[in-house]
Amino acid sequence: MATKITVSSKATTPPYGVVAAANVIGPAVEVAFDQVEGKDATLSADGLQLSGSNPVLRHFGRAFPEKRLYGGDAVKAAQVDYWLDYVQDTLATANDYKAIAPAFEILNTHLRLRSFVVGHHLTIADFAVWGALRGNSIFVRQLKAGKGIGTYLSRWAQHISSLDFVQKAVDSVEKSKSTVKPVKKDQGSFDINLKDAVMGKVVTRFPPEPSGYLHIGHAKAALLNDYFARTYNGKLIVRFDDTNPTKEKAEFEESIKEDLLLLGIKGDVITYTSDSFDIIYDHAIKLIKKGLAYVDDTDQETMRAERMELRPSKCRDLPVDENLQRFEQMVKFTEFGAKCSLRAKIDYKSENGTLRDPVIYRCNATPHHRTGSKWKVYPTYDFACPIVDSIEGVTHALRTNEYRDRNVQYEWFLKNLELRWVHIWDYSRLNFIYTLLSKRKLTWFVEQGLVSGWDDPRFPTIRGIRRRGMTIEALRQYNLMQGASQRELNVEWDKIWAINKKIIDPVAPRHTAINLDKIVKVNVVGEDVQPHTKEMPKHKKNPDVGMKLTTFSGELYIEFDDAKDLEPKEEVTFMDWGNVIVQSVQWADDRAHIKCVEVKLHLDGDFKKTKKKLTWLSRAETGKMEQTPVKLTLHDYDYLITKKKLEEEDEITDFITPVSEFKASGRMASEVSEQHLTNQVSCRRRLSVTPTCGISRKVKFCLDRPSKSSRFLSFRGALPGEYIQLERKGYYICDRAYEATNPDAPIHLIFIPDGRMASTQSKDEQNETPKGSGPKDQNGGDSQKKNGNGKKDKPPKGNAGGKGPKAGAPKVDGSDSSSVNGIKMYKVKPVYAQLESVDPKSVSKMYTVKSMYGPEEPLPTAAAPGPSKKETPASPAPKEKSAKGGKPAPAPAAAEASLISKLDIVVGKILDVKKHPDADSLYVEQIDCGEEKPREVVSGLVKFMTEDDIRGKTILVLKNLKPASMRGIKSHAMVLCASNADHTKVEFLVPPPGSVPGDRVFFEGHEGEPDEQLNPKKKVFETVQPGFSTGDDLVATWNGIPFQTAKGVVKAASLNGASIK
Repeated sequence: MATKITVSSKATTPPYGVVAAANVIGPAVEVAFDQVEGKDATLSADGLQLSGSNPVLRHFGRAFPEKRLYGGDAVKAAQVDYWLDYVQDTLATANDYKAIAPAFEILNTHLRLRSFVVGHHLTIADFAVWGALRGNSIFVRQLKAGKGIGTYLSRWAQHISSLDFVQKAVDSVEKSKSTVKPVKKDQGSFDINLKDAVMGKVVTRFPPEPSGYLHIGHAKAALLNDYFARTYNGKLIVRFDDTNPTKEKAEFEESIKEDLLLLGIKGDVITYTSDSFDIIYDHAIKLIKKGLAYVDDTDQETMRAERMELRPSKCRDLPVDENLQRFEQMVKFTEFGAKCSLRAKIDYKSENGTLRDPVIYRCNATPHHRTGSKWKVYPTYDFACPIVDSIEGVTHALRTNEYRDRNVQYEWFLKNLELRWVHIWDYSRLNFIYTLLSKRKLTWFVEQGLVSGWDDPRFPTIRGIRRRGMTIEALRQYNLMQGASQRELNVEWDKIWAINKKIIDPVAPRHTAINLDKIVKVNVVGEDVQPHTKEMPKHKKNPDVGMKLTTFSGELYIEFDDAKDLEPKEEVTFMDWGNVIVQSVQWADDRAHIKCVEVKLHLDGDFKKTKKKLTWLSRAETGKMEQTPVKLTLHDYDYLITKKKLEEEDEITDFITPVSEFKASGRMASEVSEQHLTNQVSCRRRLSVTPTCGISRKVKFCLDRPSKSSRFLSFRGALPGEYIQLERKGYYICDRAYEATNPDAPIHLIFIPDGRMASTQSKDEQNETPKGSGPKDQNGGDSQKKNGNGKKDKPPKGNAGGKGPKAGAPKVDGSDSSSVNGIKMYKVKPVYAQLESVDPKSVSKMYTVKSMYGPEEPLPTAAAPGPSKKETPASPAPKEKSAKGGKPAPAPAAAEASLISKLDIVVGKILDVKKHPDADSLYVEQIDCGEEKPREVVSGLVKFMTEDDIRGKTILVLKNLKPASMRGIKSHAMVLCASNADHTKVEFLVPPPGSVPGDRVFFEGHEGEPDEQLNPKKKVFETVQPGFSTGDDLVATWNGIPFQTAKGVVKAASLNGASIK
């Protein structure tokens, strides 16, 4: 029986080496292809079955000894086995450059004096190594670019790839792959077989609540409903679910209509649940009369407890007549009726919580934005939805599978109200990593002033992602790609941005921008190049984009990052001009900057042979206004949270990205003298590195001349929403246009991710420096780490964190810092310190947001206590720290006192505590702070303490935070607790004996009058809190200074070395 191998076209890494080896053996091995997932190659021979590339290659070596594929002797066979194991253990498992780069180095060294991996002829070791590398996209990319893999490995790989039987193997594998339609792991399907779907009669609905802006999750729901309505030549109903007048506004309704139109969705009918209030009311009466609903006056907390404990309400068996009378009182909003709710009488013992007599009507005296004050009772969504779906003719209700437990409730209402049946189809919700889709949490970000509004580029709203540069076409394509499958997805952002890049790349004009901070003068020698202009295409592959004028001269600028790697006699390409040969690179004496680079034109040179392609700008001006540089501000953004997926019990404040907005500001080159540039560069290179501060970049931008064939008269005429590509920098969208009346105001460009890892990875994650590299803290350790769950570890104690500013905190002197972790544009002064709180009302339209970039205002820095009596400053000079990382010198006392003294921390006593009515993880406490009335405080202590543990305790309270709404209840203070490192144990701080509510906590040497209310934009508490901890003696301290009242020091009950927050 002939040997047969079957190769899977769906293999993650195609077995190129196996097919190439089979081609060497010849007709004795039959090669076939299939589409079985999870396998790469299988072999069948005389009843023998083998699976996997290595076992198949070993069989070839032993079954066909005449081919000498196993080396020819025992020693070489052992070497072959070593390399087969190396492929399996190392090459096959590496999926990023850092992981595979050491393997490239090992192979390059091994092949330095060898033509083959083992011996002097081809063996299965060559096929195994080459096949693994050929299937590795990183290797293929590096080989094509001619860098990063080594000369000898590159030479060997090119030789193997040039062999006829190897080329034949590649062609056959690629041909088999092209016949298989790829199915991506996060790609869904529309083949869901809608039950009872009849062409021309399918009716779907998209029911948004007009209480916020549409986000990317809503887009999927809208597009799916629209897709099935159009596929079946049916009808789409856009219905506004306006059943909660407290949250709903007409402005949200208008914004939703606008966003749907942007998505290309126009409902055949637009309706409102409020149009059916009378009908819904009648159905409620019908349920009461059938004995299937009752009016309950139980308070919310008791009702929740009864439902959790599977106990019936005391009102469950009230007679029908009494329930009708009670419901009438609800409708009239009497004092008694306002306390009641109408509940469906289903099954209070059900394992499905949605069936435990759910509330279907509530009282609400807030006027409705459409019906005014006609109604004082409103149906819940769960009750109104099946009724309105049925009476409006909906045939198929498509909704996310988070509603799956409610499906049986939906069907119960249809059945018991004798309504026309509606089919339900669940599909998976679209969950992106590092992304919040909860309307409540997004609202919190807006209310806290952490974003500029609902169209902030960091928001997942339709308006936010459009402002970031997402095209509607990409949004449509991606959501339709997901299909209507029910598989839960938690997807990366890379694919949707990659789709977006494919859409904007063919139409985005190309321009050049130069970073002035690191600018280097270039002089062309050997010939006189007079300033002149030449018409160049804005897009080399799409002439319809138009033309631009480029200025050429003998005096140029290039960026320092490009110039520092140049070598004399090296040939490089100046983009859009030609090749040049470097004559000299004139460094400053201190090697801090480059004075000048001299080049000689070699325009006949082959640009394909040069490794470096550099952007440049002419220093000479033509005098034409449209060609003079303009100011730019480049913006980039990070995710708002540091954890890929927040769990229900997670506190959002623990996972806020410290800095999520980055600006790179620019100015005209003509404003900067040569001497100023020299001083600027040398100064910046002496600055210390901090993770959250960075470079304020100066950019010179070359503009286009007016052109009849151009869609842009010049970039000065670009409008918000238009795309460009800055050569070698990336894609950008214009966010603020050039203002002729204010020419000094910069154009604002927002960076658009392109789908590559560098553009979609969390920048907070990028700042995690590998061990042994990158910026270090004062003790020599890594400057910033995460503890595995998205939270930041506290800065180390001692010289770095024990005394002095928080490690990694932004500097306040306005200085720039050098680059961090090689991330060149993602580091600037945190914008949160200068962000203005924006009223959502002001951002209901696209691009009409209140500017988030006001006058710069430095962040407060945690004051460091001065040295103790036993300590001596490292130097009498006011240095930040000694050259060897000594203790910081004391800051001015006034500056120190101005920070920690702003906190109003007092002793409090918890008078009462109850569970939060809408959040099982929260308590609502009444705390006596020594004032006329107790303060209502919301805390997340449920999983750490019982109500009995809390009630009556004397504690510490920070009372001058801005009140924050937590699940509908405002919290007017914060309880300070000690927590162990993994946050599994939390306990109250214990005031000294004899303490009474209102006793104020102070820090010796830092006394002062606290602010009446802390400004959230200043982030005072966030700045000083990392210095809060408990010592070995349990004393609570701030940077070593005890918390104390007039009666003594504050301690923890049992936790030493704990953080306080």
